[in-house]
This record gives sequence, C-alpha cells and structure tokens, in this order.
Amino acid sequence: MSSSPRRACPVCTREIAVVGGRFARHDPPGRRSALELISCPGSRRIAPLLTTAPKLFGEDEPPTPGQQSLF
Repeated sequence: MSSSPRRACPVCTREIAVVGGRFARHDPPGRRSALELISCPGSRRIAPLLTTAPKLFGEDEPPTPGQQSLF
C-alpha cells in the first residue's frame, strides 16, 4: 500500500495529500468552536504539476516517421 503524495495547500499552506490530481478535502488550521465541519477553500482544488513530463526523444533525435516493421 502506498500513500498519496503530499503538497502545500495554496490557501492554508498545510501539507495535504494529492489524490487524482486534486488536493484532498481538509479543514483549515486552527481550533473550531462546537462540532462544525468547515472545509478549507483549497479543498478539492486542482493541484499543479510538480515538473514537466520527460521527453521521449532528445533535441537532436526526431522520432522516426511512419510505421516500423514488425519482423
């Protein structure tokens, strides 16, 4: 079992799990009065990508055009 990656919420800056490209639902930091449930405005917001996708081909190596032979 692997845990979800965690990143800082853009609203409350807490470390929050990122599930399916979105920040998980969470409460804002600090104490709450009574038993009210309040979600941070950053909950369920789309999480930005950390890095760019790796390139499949180098700058000087363009992909081979057309279909490759099978045998």
